[in-house]
Amino acid sequence: MTDYTRKSATELVALLQAGTVTSVELTQQFLDRIDAFNGVVNAYLHVSAESALATAAEVDRRRASGEALPKLAGLPIAVKDNLTTTDAPTTAGSKMLEGYVAAYDATVVKKLRDNLMPILGKTNLDEFAMGSSTENSAFGPTRNTWSLDRIPGGSGGGSAAAVGGYLAPLAIGSDTGGSIRFPASMTGTVGTKPTYGAVSRYGLIALASSLDQIGPVARSVADAALLQDVIAGHDPHDSTSLPNALDNMLAATENKSVAGLRIGVIKQLTGEGFQAGVQQRFDESIEALKAAGAQIVEVDCPSFEYAVAAYYLILPAEASSNLAKFDSVRFGLRVTPEGSPTIERVMAATREAGFGPEVKRRIILGTYALSSGYYDAYYGSAQKVRTLIQRDFAKAFEVADVLVSPTAPTTAFKLGEKVSDPIAMYLNDIATIPANLAGVPGISLPIGVAPEDGLPVGIQFLAPAMEDARLYQVGAALEEILEQKWGKTMLETGPDLATLVSEVK
Repeated sequence: MTDYTRKSATELVALLQAGTVTSVELTQQFLDRIDAFNGVVNAYLHVSAESALATAAEVDRRRASGEALPKLAGLPIAVKDNLTTTDAPTTAGSKMLEGYVAAYDATVVKKLRDNLMPILGKTNLDEFAMGSSTENSAFGPTRNTWSLDRIPGGSGGGSAAAVGGYLAPLAIGSDTGGSIRFPASMTGTVGTKPTYGAVSRYGLIALASSLDQIGPVARSVADAALLQDVIAGHDPHDSTSLPNALDNMLAATENKSVAGLRIGVIKQLTGEGFQAGVQQRFDESIEALKAAGAQIVEVDCPSFEYAVAAYYLILPAEASSNLAKFDSVRFGLRVTPEGSPTIERVMAATREAGFGPEVKRRIILGTYALSSGYYDAYYGSAQKVRTLIQRDFAKAFEVADVLVSPTAPTTAFKLGEKVSDPIAMYLNDIATIPANLAGVPGISLPIGVAPEDGLPVGIQFLAPAMEDARLYQVGAALEEILEQKWGKTMLETGPDLATLVSEVK
């Protein structure tokens, strides 16, 4: 029997439309693979086998009757477990929401259902999306499908591992400071953070409302574009939703020319502090783009030096506010202490039991930054830095059509290696955070493996707000150049997951 799980989403769409494979057959193959490997990888927190097969069967019935169907009808997909779903738990990776089933679907989930895409399940994440490694999940870490003793990146490591391990052809992620792009770099996949507001956040369990953005996780640039075209669009339920839809991302991938395109290398995001193999692959990619006709310029963004510090004041402040709703009264877990429980004691006991260490750390930091006497010194100053970063972007885009940097300073590190060092963990996001602070779109795609450890390296392109199509154009161009060089896709160069899992077992 043909193994369809290793084919791209665009290939699978064509096969489904041609009747070469049914949606039930395709969905079952992915479910079988999840059943075989998820016990070790832990990419999924919940598997929706029954409902996925029911949707697949409905697609097959309607297709057989000759009914016109949405383009992606019958194509399975995974969803990050911080997006609400009415037929599966939404935990956000936290004990606080264990077993919670929402009363409504997130707008993005509704769009998937409207397009008749079988939802395979909900993927693992750092608790409330707070982390860079998916080790902060209350339900255990996710493992990197290139090396099972390594992190898959975070917070959306589950979605990245599901796609990278062929446990789903596509997945939905959310990106607050790099949580789509950083895992993409760690797992050899493609991840896009669209322009802020391009994809509705309605139904996303908020971490930092001014930074959060939902986006696609895929195996190729075209696959990511295909998914963004489905999930983007104005939503009256989201006050930050852009009034004008950004569409035709897939069409942008068809123009693979970079001749005359001005590509700005960000001075602050290369060189010192970046792993040698990461820098080597990045430099090779820049030379390949130059050889293809792109104009390479260096851009100076001095305020980027302060991006991490500003981000880790703004994010905790917004998280402290957003997570205040989990008070033991209205939402989530309730723990009643012994003795005479007052509301204050119940709230304290509940938040102690329901939140993990990283969430508590950020709530405390955020509450402090917003407190009387410290607001202007910390939160106010961070917002001023945010404005400077936005100005740096505006200035850089005067001389460059897109900006470029390595997605991450290193390849995937070992599980447990940085858990006890929050500052080292936070610095993983040094290259991805500026895009969230400015609201501009970014994409990460694989550019090979680092020679010193054989693990994936990602490159990041950034574009002006609402110019997401530029990312897909340059990304598709570089992807084609590299695949011609390798003779295969990036993931096809990686290890066999079945072999890795058998070694663990």
